[in-house]
Amino acid sequence: MTGESAFDAAKIEQPDPKLFRYYVLVALMTGPLSPFVLIPLWLRYATLRYKFDDSGVSMKVGVLFRREVYLTYRRIQDIQLTRNLFQRWMGLSTISLQTASGSSDAEISIEGILPAEELRDFLYGRMRGAKNENGPALASMEHESHLASAQPHLSDRRLDLDSDQTVNERATKALEEIRDALHALLEQRGVS
Repeated sequence: MTGESAFDAAKIEQPDPKLFRYYVLVALMTGPLSPFVLIPLWLRYATLRYKFDDSGVSMKVGVLFRREVYLTYRRIQDIQLTRNLFQRWMGLSTISLQTASGSSDAEISIEGILPAEELRDFLYGRMRGAKNENGPALASMEHESHLASAQPHLSDRRLDLDSDQTVNERATKALEEIRDALHALLEQRGVS
């Protein structure tokens, strides 16, 4: 737990300088097109800014075409941490945050952060509604105490079981009626 308490996402504002070295390596791999590839990557590195607050993540990037994205933790559906061969060699990774927007692309791609696993865990904790300072053990204890205080008395539980059984019986009966109506409709149309 000492690693969790030492990590503070609010201190992350821009990518590590290793990201620019990675961009130079990527540009050099394009051969004679290196200058044309390096200039946009340098602009990206120079303008890339992150902000992690209590309610979400924001990213700003770009000079001519500025892109600003703010994503609340509750909108995050999936978090992916990826590393290619060169990123692993340099200690870098990319954290992709996806929402339920229907797009296959990530809403935000966080790159150039060295404590990537800690940031991913922080984001998972926030995504699930846990508070960073509480930690998983305390959140679990709070959940159990909430369940214990919300548990009904034994007689109330029997009534709940009876009402649940009644609800299940009614749901089953409604589904059977729907099935029978569909069969009758299909028979009327001559479909077997």
